[in-house]
Amino acid sequence: MGVIVPPIKCQGIKTKLVPLIKECLKTPIKGTWIEPFCGSCVVALNVQPEQALLTDTNEHIISLYRGIQDQTIKPGIVKIFLEEEGKKLSTDQEYYYRVRERFNKSKDPLDFLFLNRSCFNGVMRFNKNGKFNVPFCHKPERFSQAYITKIVNQVRAFSEVVSRSEWIFEIADFRTTLVRSKPDDFVYADPPYAGRHVDYFNTWSANDESALINHLKETPSKFLLSTWHSNKYRSNPLLEANWQGSGFFTKTFEHFYHVGSTEDLRNPMTEALITNYALLEEDKSIEYNQLSFIGGRN
Repeated sequence: MGVIVPPIKCQGIKTKLVPLIKECLKTPIKGTWIEPFCGSCVVALNVQPEQALLTDTNEHIISLYRGIQDQTIKPGIVKIFLEEEGKKLSTDQEYYYRVRERFNKSKDPLDFLFLNRSCFNGVMRFNKNGKFNVPFCHKPERFSQAYITKIVNQVRAFSEVVSRSEWIFEIADFRTTLVRSKPDDFVYADPPYAGRHVDYFNTWSANDESALINHLKETPSKFLLSTWHSNKYRSNPLLEANWQGSGFFTKTFEHFYHVGSTEDLRNPMTEALITNYALLEEDKSIEYNQLSFIGGRN
């Protein structure tokens, strides 16, 4: 079975990394799967835990996924909506901006889906006042029948997974989410990447980064953290400084992001997965500062 793709896009989405992340989980999750930065929910959608706490500060993501969960947003409703709105867009590119203005007032989740799937480069970005401000992708025929069918099928797949699971979607800061973790739970953290300017809803400060690290180091749960290691321009200066020491393990690999506002955010990237448990049986005595890194750095 291939990777299930969620109905929304966002920069940093882990669609291509899902198989590797699943390999790193090692054992079944006894407790609750906890994601304090759930974003698109692509990882949870493919891991499919029975119980999950999926939180984000982006209220629009949570609103859309709650709507799919409680079936106020069904595949058929999405199909009709995108057909009608797409028809208006096909004859008037400025219609995109009228929908954007409407969404910024009403916060309607269907408008959010429309904008997310027709904006420039699939970027999810909001200004300081919380208003969606990404321009149009300049493709008036964006919502072809094939494209609508693709999105509808993604909504249907998401709905099917959620309907057989006990998932809770909440608007919450990562701090209030992580203090709820228990020994049998599993935390998957995919925060905005420090120094990469890829946050999609609000800012990510050095204080936020430090707070997240402290919470993860103290959590009673197993955790897996996604972060960036390096690209062709530079390396993450915080990686070794924050994670060197006993009890943390890492795996690095190279991949390519297709979603991003600028070209430098869509280049090959070396990603790091950091855990507080051994990723492989032979890794039991290997700590973070002893692992080899892609690019020749140790």
